[in-house]
Amino acid sequence: MSGKTLATPIHGNYHGYYNKRPSTDDPRLALLPNTLFQGRRVLDIGCNEGWVTCEVAQRLGATRVVGVDIDDSLIRLAWKHRRSVWSQQGPQTDGGVSDAELGSHDDSDALEGSRKRRRLSHAVTKTNPPPWQGTPDYFPASCEHMFGPLPVPHAPVQKGVADTFPHNLSFRTADWVNTEIPDDAEGYHVVLAFSVSKWIHLNSGDEGLVEFFRRVHQTLLPGGTFVLEPQGWDTYGKARRMDPKLKENAKTLRLRPDDFSHILHEIGFGPAEHLGAVGEGGFRRPVDLYIKSS
Repeated sequence: MSGKTLATPIHGNYHGYYNKRPSTDDPRLALLPNTLFQGRRVLDIGCNEGWVTCEVAQRLGATRVVGVDIDDSLIRLAWKHRRSVWSQQGPQTDGGVSDAELGSHDDSDALEGSRKRRRLSHAVTKTNPPPWQGTPDYFPASCEHMFGPLPVPHAPVQKGVADTFPHNLSFRTADWVNTEIPDDAEGYHVVLAFSVSKWIHLNSGDEGLVEFFRRVHQTLLPGGTFVLEPQGWDTYGKARRMDPKLKENAKTLRLRPDDFSHILHEIGFGPAEHLGAVGEGGFRRPVDLYIKSS
């Protein structure tokens, strides 16, 4: 199932999802601490077409970002979106690693020292990318429409460059709730679960949801952060009518979204930090942050 297009979005795998939500500067990310992603390994579960995943990888300083979704057609669109975002990124800034540095392997200590000085003097923000990365949205989207997307170059071996967009981002088709992926072996500093808890709950029941929370805890590094955007119980009614299986599973559910913080605490997370709610209409949902105990 994970390798095919899913006609009915029973996993929340909506196509055109970002036609209804902001396509850039996602307000949910704005609720999070400014430095949450800097220098971190990040997993985005249920990444859909990869819009949030790309934003984290390009603009927020993460060194490695993995997006996973059960729908292979969405993952193909995510790879396409990565190339589109790359095509609109500007050329390397003046403070970047020069071509001479990229080609030199003899003076590695001096090169590493220059990188460290740049990192110390350069705070990465949405509008201030790493010095060896071009400015996001430098070229208008019309350039790609007129001339086609730019090819993504091979990832360089230099760590400072290899850990920036687009080389720091990849996507995988997988039912992550039930299947490990190779990237899990190194663990993550941050796991994102935006608007997926309802679909996991309806498809896998109470036990499946708790197992999902356990998986997140296991793959997070000590002190890691779990970002959860739970859908309200009142939204389950419409979702369960999408498929007979969901309708039957819903009858057995005893857990409610209000129970999630207690369950996560029992698994080994600290108390929930409620960051607020953003979005319009039915997309207005809370965003909660949980820290794995060290």
